[in-house]
Amino acid sequence: MKMRFFVLFCIAIFSLKPVLAEEGMLIPSLIAAFENDMKAKGMKLSAADIYSVNSTSIKDAIFQFGGGCTAELVSDKGLLLTNHHCGYGQIQAHSSLEHDYLKNGFWAKNYAEELPNPGLTAMRIVRIEDVTAAVLAGASSKSDQTIIAANIKKLVAAAIAGTHFEAEIKPFNYGNDYYLMVKETFTDIRFVGTPPNSIGKFGGDTDNWVWPRHTGDFSVFRIYAGKDNKPAAYAADNQPYKPLHYLPISFQNRQEGDFTMVYGFPGTTEQHVVSEYLKFIIEKERPSRIEMRNQSLAVIDAGMKASDLTRIQYAAKQASIANAWKKWIGQVEGLENLGAIEIKLAEETRYKAMASSKPEWAKYASALETLNGLMAKGTLTEYKYAIGVEYFSVGPEYFKLVRGIEDLLLNHAKYGANNELPKVLEKLQTTADGFFKNYNAGVDRQIFLALTKLYLTYSVQSLKGSSVEELTNLIYTKSIFTDESRFKAFLSGFSAKSVKKIEKDPGFVHFNQFFTPFRNDVVPAYKSFQAEVNKWMQVYVDGKYVMFPLHKHWPDANSTLRITYGQLEGSAPTDGMRYTEHTTLDGIIAKYNMGNPDFELLPRMLELHAAKNYGPYAQGDELWVCFTGSNHTTGGNSGSPVLDKNGYLMGLNFDRSWESTMSDYLFDPDRCRNIVVDIRYVLWVMDVYSGAKHLVDEMTLMKE
Repeated sequence: MKMRFFVLFCIAIFSLKPVLAEEGMLIPSLIAAFENDMKAKGMKLSAADIYSVNSTSIKDAIFQFGGGCTAELVSDKGLLLTNHHCGYGQIQAHSSLEHDYLKNGFWAKNYAEELPNPGLTAMRIVRIEDVTAAVLAGASSKSDQTIIAANIKKLVAAAIAGTHFEAEIKPFNYGNDYYLMVKETFTDIRFVGTPPNSIGKFGGDTDNWVWPRHTGDFSVFRIYAGKDNKPAAYAADNQPYKPLHYLPISFQNRQEGDFTMVYGFPGTTEQHVVSEYLKFIIEKERPSRIEMRNQSLAVIDAGMKASDLTRIQYAAKQASIANAWKKWIGQVEGLENLGAIEIKLAEETRYKAMASSKPEWAKYASALETLNGLMAKGTLTEYKYAIGVEYFSVGPEYFKLVRGIEDLLLNHAKYGANNELPKVLEKLQTTADGFFKNYNAGVDRQIFLALTKLYLTYSVQSLKGSSVEELTNLIYTKSIFTDESRFKAFLSGFSAKSVKKIEKDPGFVHFNQFFTPFRNDVVPAYKSFQAEVNKWMQVYVDGKYVMFPLHKHWPDANSTLRITYGQLEGSAPTDGMRYTEHTTLDGIIAKYNMGNPDFELLPRMLELHAAKNYGPYAQGDELWVCFTGSNHTTGGNSGSPVLDKNGYLMGLNFDRSWESTMSDYLFDPDRCRNIVVDIRYVLWVMDVYSGAKHLVDEMTLMKE
């Protein structure tokens, strides 16, 4: 059975109604429906060049990197490019005061110098298959989860039988449709190189989510495989992976209007949310989470400025917290400026009017009314969940250690009886080594103080018998979880009596006093609320397809492989403002001269600019750094290849403009732009700036 949005997209494309190709994240296996439209915008490829199961295609060069970003192969030796911020955790993990790769960069000169990264994966899609009919076979309804789950289990098992592949089936459009993804996952991924932070994070939080941008946001890894070229656990004698396809490098001059295609793994969009939910996001949920991160970042930023060790310890954490923080600020501003709630209300008015035109469509109006009613009454549950996530998962770090010993406290007797206790304790010792390597008790103490005050305010709770200040002092002077020597002494002397001691530990007591009701009450209530919402969203979204067949419908991003296409172009987001489509090295120097610490440079950049030493990477007398495109992207598209009309790599997608962060909810083709680091700047940094030309030599450069 063909999915409805495939059919409806075809109708839309070939109808007289104009279609904005820039909006939407398309499933690669359905890309043939868009081939003519893409070619009208300048593409020279065929649909089979982009996605094919029976022969190699561009899809075979695209990888999900670490589960949350995208990467692409650029050589026949498994060389993998992704964003600097996507590889930041690995860069930070390999850094120390003696080897400060964050500040100075790193480039392996040969295979032997490439560094392993335990736990890091790179996954490619083998094939995508519409299995909607098979998943729903025998089900009494689309909500019959018992039959659906059983069908999915059988289909997944059949898809990977006799292979080393993995597979999953994901719902689309709230369970109206289902797709099978067969995957190949590599686990030996080695760190090859990175520019210094002054390039890879140039602009810092000042420039994040902002245009014009001058960030060299890239890092380099390599996939290794066993002797049979299949995925294998890390081993010294593994060989660089020989890919089915890798991307040639586009060295042609660029110009505004050029065709662009982004191929990657976008994370999550929520285009179908109803007006009451959008109001909740804009007015309550986002502002509270932003303020919690304001408090954390103020502490972390001060600590990083005061100490090089703290800078290294908290570099990846700060980047992760700050990225969503600034995105949310822009998102709220963009939605407000666009009048998003009014747009949603107008859409809902048209939806209800259409639903009233036929008796059989009355269920769609009912679903919409029910959803807005649920949101008006039930968002308190989601709010409690959201602020709990901020506090327990993004807040004080010692919470991680408390959660990490839960298994030991519950099962220590069993482990002792089975003589497994030494191994369990050894594993916890190793975990503690990694934790305290990147932990500063002073920083964590201040975060705890600030966020506990906010969490109590937002959750309308209070402490028993002490102030937040008194509790903070007690936990950070007495708890075993806030001091490395205390924690390791606890592990080394662990016995049955230790459990009683832990139950009185102030850090343990506080965490469990608040986390236990969060886990036992808030989380189940949130899941129940979401299940009810999803049930009605399934009907509501179905109504969009049925009642508005000529409108452009596309499934929300859900971390599956997608394609979006558009053009290299600037924008005019507000009255009197015009964004050009590209930036150059000259702009880096201009920002450096402003004196903002986010624009600091190492001397070599200044020297190369003064000498105009751009090697073969310039366009005319300019060295392009970044450009923007009208491609619909979101989180997860970080590191995605941006391809030209021939399927050659133009650059790496890494961000959206400030005005575009709202596009997870509403896409505005006049404002929304994705931001790309030009591949020629990437190679200039490798070759001229860093002296790593041997990596450029691995690639295929297409100069004509």
